[in-house]
Amino acid sequence: MDFLPVELEAYVTAHTRPESELLKKLNRETYAKVLMPRMLSGHLQGQVLRMLSLMIKPRAILEIGTYTGYSALCLAEGLRDGGKLITMDINEELAPMAQRYFAESPYSSRIDYRVGNAVEIIPTLEGPFDLVFIDADKVNYPAYFEMVMKLVPSGGFIIADNVLWSGKVLDNGGKTDPDTEAIKQFNDLVSNDERVENVLFTIRDGLMVVRKK
Repeated sequence: MDFLPVELEAYVTAHTRPESELLKKLNRETYAKVLMPRMLSGHLQGQVLRMLSLMIKPRAILEIGTYTGYSALCLAEGLRDGGKLITMDINEELAPMAQRYFAESPYSSRIDYRVGNAVEIIPTLEGPFDLVFIDADKVNYPAYFEMVMKLVPSGGFIIADNVLWSGKVLDNGGKTDPDTEAIKQFNDLVSNDERVENVLFTIRDGLMVVRKK
């Protein structure tokens, strides 16, 4: 995930809006208590998501992959008055922690947190969602993309995390794994889809930003 030199990444972070006290606390607790804490969006990416949400001003956000709730809290800051964010995760063990931080935030009444399989939950949603953030199991990225395209209106956005997959997307000759193949398939799918326009940002592990035409 670390593509920039440490010093340059520190400079970028130092010149980015600081985390709120709640996000700092969530960041610390995730690293102290949760397995694979690098899955957390973190300071820089969290502020990027916040800024994109503020720019889009969504009435409704769908997040696939809650983890400990950091990205949901960042995205919720851009919601319009009366807006809602639905976030879902299959990991029941992390639910109490995420719910605790949602309850401490100013957005507790606007976040609808659901535990379960996204492949089963998404078809039950009505939409429309002005902004969708995909950051869950990588093998289902292509499926998630097709599923949420039906729920995103013209002019709506889909953002997908980990699309560089620690640089493994460049490994064309070596042995690959299902996650890497799914990410590569997703990137190709988006890039060749005439229904959308897209840009891949080299932020952290890669953010694919997609706009539905």
